[in-house]
Amino acid sequence: MRKRIASIGFALEGIVAMLRTQPNSWIHAAATVVVVALGLHLGVHRIEWAFLVFAIALVWVAEALNTGIEFLADAAVPDPHSLIKHAKDVSAGAVLLASIAAAIIGALVFLPYLLR
Repeated sequence: MRKRIASIGFALEGIVAMLRTQPNSWIHAAATVVVVALGLHLGVHRIEWAFLVFAIALVWVAEALNTGIEFLADAAVPDPHSLIKHAKDVSAGAVLLASIAAAIIGALVFLPYLLR
């Protein structure tokens, strides 16, 4: 049980490291706050919350994986390398794709409320 509790601590340390080192994580945090506030204000339905939570989680998971890949790549090969650049670009692209999907989900949920 101690190892499980410790692993949660390590995971939380990773989230803190991401927030401290990745400026884009603050954009995701701001977007998360806006989406939650708007959802509460508009009174979205439970199933819509499920889609919003999924979209938020998708972006955060992509950002966390991107950050992990960047840390590993920088540690493994500190000098510029074309394959490391490609790995970083691809993982950043995953965050972009997740963000676009989240924006589409947000539009599908919020637009009907906002157009009333």
